Amino acid sequence: MAKVIFSTKQKHNLGKRRCTFCTNQMKDIDYKDTGTLKHFMNGFKKIKNRYYTGVCLQHQKKLSNAIKKARHVALLPFTN
Repeated sequence: MAKVIFSTKQKHNLGKRRCTFCTNQMKDIDYKDTGTLKHFMNGFKKIKNRYYTGVCLQHQKKLSNAIKKARHVALLPFTN
């Protein structure tokens, strides 16, 4: 088998994360969609950072507001 050689720029682009909401063209994040919101919370029910989730800044702000609203309405727990 031939060994594939990538340049440094290609290696960087292969591992680059994309915002899941931007790729799916989601404009709004619904606070009632608890299944989606649970993916962005860790085991202690805290909101994960952008570094770990790969979400862009605009969607991270909308995401945190949606999680806080879902907690207030008692759809998601505050703690474990």
